Amino acid sequence: MAKTKGPRRPKAETPKGFRDYFGSEVTARKAMLDKIAGVYHRYGFDALETSAVETVEALGKFLPDVDRPNEGVFAWEEDSDWLALRYDLTAPLARVAAQYRNDLPTPYRRYAMGPVWRNEKPGPGRFRQFYQCDADTVGAASVAADAEICAMLSDALEAVGIERGDYVIRVNNRKVLNGVLVKVFGFDPSSNNIDDDIAALRTTLEKRDAILRTIDKFDKVGARGVLELLTIGRKDQSGALIDGVGLTDSQAQAVIDFLTCRGANNAITIKRLTESVGESGIGAEGIAELEDIASLLEAQGYGPDRIIIDPTVVRGLGYYTGPVFEAELTFEILDEKGRPRQFGSVAGGGRYDDLVKRFTGQSVPATGVSIGVDRLLAALAAKGRLDTTAQGPVVVTVMDRDRMADYMGMVNDLRAAGIRAEMYLGNPKNFGNQLKYADKRGSPIAIIQGGDEAAKGVVQIKDLILGAKIAQQATVEEWKSQPAQVEVGRDDLVRAVRDILDRHG
Repeated sequence: MAKTKGPRRPKAETPKGFRDYFGSEVTARKAMLDKIAGVYHRYGFDALETSAVETVEALGKFLPDVDRPNEGVFAWEEDSDWLALRYDLTAPLARVAAQYRNDLPTPYRRYAMGPVWRNEKPGPGRFRQFYQCDADTVGAASVAADAEICAMLSDALEAVGIERGDYVIRVNNRKVLNGVLVKVFGFDPSSNNIDDDIAALRTTLEKRDAILRTIDKFDKVGARGVLELLTIGRKDQSGALIDGVGLTDSQAQAVIDFLTCRGANNAITIKRLTESVGESGIGAEGIAELEDIASLLEAQGYGPDRIIIDPTVVRGLGYYTGPVFEAELTFEILDEKGRPRQFGSVAGGGRYDDLVKRFTGQSVPATGVSIGVDRLLAALAAKGRLDTTAQGPVVVTVMDRDRMADYMGMVNDLRAAGIRAEMYLGNPKNFGNQLKYADKRGSPIAIIQGGDEAAKGVVQIKDLILGAKIAQQATVEEWKSQPAQVEVGRDDLVRAVRDILDRHG
């Protein structure tokens, strides 16, 4: 008789596009977020934690990766309504601002930190779940709010260890780009109105969005590559042809002229941008806003060494309506093939005056920034400014099973003094395994008390950090002469442990 198969065992593996974070990684992330939160708090921003789940209708369709199922989000149907995991922290803020508009102050400054989810094709360094750290001001139409966000982002980067000179915050304005597109299309495509010709409107808006996505690739493919992508297309590294947007050469050149307006200083850039937008009213409005932002920042000491005007910044999301900004790290790292390259962007944001309007029907100005937490952590690690070594707890070993209460008393005394400590909970029969456990935990100290020590009222304190250093360079005789293990009175346990911890920093 054939043996009946039991239930299939699940695979013990992380789903594709996701990852697990362990002790030192979680600790490093929390430490970094605490520093950023301190900056945000100093600027007067309040913390907000929203639901991880929103209705698909509330989230809206703003993700650039629209070739994935459910427009790039993880969604499911429930009671005739579609719900989805949030894809960023801005869309939930728009819902909160509308839902609690009668209770919140105006303007409302908030910061939020947490995971977001995107149903995108995973790849190297690209995950479907990742952390974001946002700060936004809702209800302030003045570009002073945008300038404040840029200044705060600069302070946050320096607070976590990105030194001045290793980053630059680049600022542009979607209105200026719209002014350029007026020259390209002969009308303002941001107005969403072409004499009620729906087919023409749809085609032009699709082309506008394609232009935005193409401009966003300027840093990767350069002016020549963008020109090809705006017209007939270009071949990628594999030789495959990437379709072009289909602009004429003169239309594409107008966009390239705009992208290459950046000069040696902001004044020169502004002059070139003015020439680029021509007679466009919306373009002139955007340029005036950029001038105000630069002036406000320089008055506070945030000069071009930290924040510059750069026409190549457009941002991929479709809800931006005015100033946009991006924080780029300028130092070099080595890629997976050992080639030097700049680290790139770690944060971005901008003004989105129409997002809350989706709920209320009334225009509500808003601006904000989002920091890519994992990328910023990777940047700090690349600069050697991230401590990923996890120091474990002091381990109290167990020598006699019938004296568990004594060992727990030692642990309790250490914890009461603010020292991280634990008692070994495995099989105490093999003492060597206890020390191996302490080593695997990264413990700095092991506490030992057998029957003889208990009778004398003393404990043995084993300095595992010093012991490891001695073991790398000492003979057995030298090991015995070193103070890697000392005997102290039971009453001096806490003091002696603290002395060793202080000595190792």
